[in-house]
Amino acid sequence: MADEKDSGSGSIGRPSWDPVVSTVALELVGLAISGLVALVGWPFGWLPDISFVGLVTGVIAIGPAAELYSEAGPPRRLAVVAALLALATVRLLVAAAVNWAFPALADPGVGILVGYLVALPVGVAVLAWFLTKANVA
Repeated sequence: MADEKDSGSGSIGRPSWDPVVSTVALELVGLAISGLVALVGWPFGWLPDISFVGLVTGVIAIGPAAELYSEAGPPRRLAVVAALLALATVRLLVAAAVNWAFPALADPGVGILVGYLVALPVGVAVLAWFLTKANVA
């Protein structure tokens, strides 16, 4: 591929959108696992709570971000701070929008979960962008 090159400076050797796509795919896997847990527990009257779904999804989907971090060169702190700020900002904005758009939801944690699911790929995209930019210069 034309985007894949190794400059020898520890730059990321894949397109910057690849980790974002992987993160979304892994989020879907995490949601599917949470759905299976809900299907198994439903006949017994147990359903997973929102924090359990967020935790399972986050743990499963963190792989691309960890891989980006471990493959990058030494100037990684700014990229991590920018990614965490993007994740927190997007999570809060989306959670506020969901809670505003659907005020009748019984659990306001749904807005936080949706915000987290949207913010995680955004955070990975920011991390990839900063790491690529830092290592190209």
